[in-house]
Amino acid sequence: MNYWLEASIEYANQRNYLDNLFQVYPTIPEGLRDIDDDVWETVTVAFERGDDIRLLESLLRLELFPIKDSYVAYLKKDRDAIRRNPATVSRLCGRLYELGLNKIYENSSQPKETNRQIGPMFRNWVNKKTLGLLPTGIDRFMSTTENAILEASDAASMEFANRYLNYTQNKGLDFVARFNGKYIIGEAKFLTDIGGHQNAQFNDGVAIFGQQNLRAIPIAILDGVLYIKSKNKMHKDITSTLKDRHIMSALVLREFLYQV
Repeated sequence: MNYWLEASIEYANQRNYLDNLFQVYPTIPEGLRDIDDDVWETVTVAFERGDDIRLLESLLRLELFPIKDSYVAYLKKDRDAIRRNPATVSRLCGRLYELGLNKIYENSSQPKETNRQIGPMFRNWVNKKTLGLLPTGIDRFMSTTENAILEASDAASMEFANRYLNYTQNKGLDFVARFNGKYIIGEAKFLTDIGGHQNAQFNDGVAIFGQQNLRAIPIAILDGVLYIKSKNKMHKDITSTLKDRHIMSALVLREFLYQV
């Protein structure tokens, strides 16, 4: 098994892994969403008058619609569709009237889901010099052969890797660096559960290993439930078909970089 993968599994199972991981992914739920007083006033008036169209139009102005329904996204993108689809409007508003104003307000002000906040956390952690270097912009990164971490958007990182490292996948990168004259590129994921969307995130994180002829060392910086010794798909994969790949926790990344 790859040394860094084995070290990550051992770290997760024998040390205060979650306590230390919180430095990388401080997933503190955000406060309740603010609801504009003027918008809420129009919601209240429309609700009390039974004005379906105005009720929907007003609620669609909020960041979070109070009920989950597959047709809401369409109405958000095409407000004119509200007046063209009376049966859909009636169906949605029937559910809203059943909820009542208090529950509508409560649902619309729910905080963002934690997993939607995770994306930039790894990059924020890297930007705190936790890996021994402050990330640098593309011009500085290219003007030296010294150890460096690229500070760039997903798209800019992808463009750099496309142009110089023979990276051909059409997706951004969370990490691009150069240590001891070698380039390292990879994805960072915090896998908080097993199954469904999290399996898709895992597959996305390890997709880089399918890339041929890279002029860089591909890595997957993965954290979370995949290191729990069990029969879940992710753990099976990392201990079988992917056992020789550079899969590692963010918590061992610094040690990996300086010995690469």
